[in-house]
Order: sequence, then structure tokens, then C-alpha cells
Amino acid sequence: MAKYLFEAKYTTEGVKGLLKDGGTKRRAAVEETLKALGGKLEALYFALGKHDVYAIVDLPDHVGVTAASLVVNASGAVSLRTTVLITPEEVDQAVKKTVKYRAPGK
Repeated sequence: MAKYLFEAKYTTEGVKGLLKDGGTKRRAAVEETLKALGGKLEALYFALGKHDVYAIVDLPDHVGVTAASLVVNASGAVSLRTTVLITPEEVDQAVKKTVKYRAPGK
């Protein structure tokens, strides 16, 4: 499974929902959504700062993460940003690949 970082920022509507439901119910809702896509939640934290929520999730593929992102963002309650996470082992594989590249203007 691939790992992803979700960075979420609540809209005013989303904050009202969080005030009503609380943090553990939101975590349960995220877990339910991921499970339906064949994934799981590794970690979820609420935060003060640029984003309101950070989550590390496992999902089988980019199609599932794209589906989740589209549905969450379409809700209007959350603005979700997704980052693909890369393991050290994947970096080891990448550095062994030969890549032919020409920098702009060279």
C-alpha cells in the first residue's frame, strides 16, 4: 500500500461540525472512509497553525486517494491537500535509476 499525508483545513462549516461531533468522531469518520477504499489510518492529529488536521494514511493506489480527495473537497467543509509519501527504500531504488536529463538552457 502507498502512504499519503493529508493536510486538512476546516471551513467555517467544518469547524461547526467539529464543535458538534468532537475529535474522536471525526477520526472514526476518516477511518470509515479509508476502510471503504481498502485503506487504513496510521495517524491523525489536530493542530494549531496553517492546517487543522494532519493524517498519515495507507491506501492501495492513487485512484482511491484521488476519490477520497475529490469527495472531501467537494463537501465544502474541508480543504484537503494530499502528498504522496516515499519510503527510504523507494529512494534507494530511485537513486539507482539512470535518468537522462538536460537542464533548461544547457
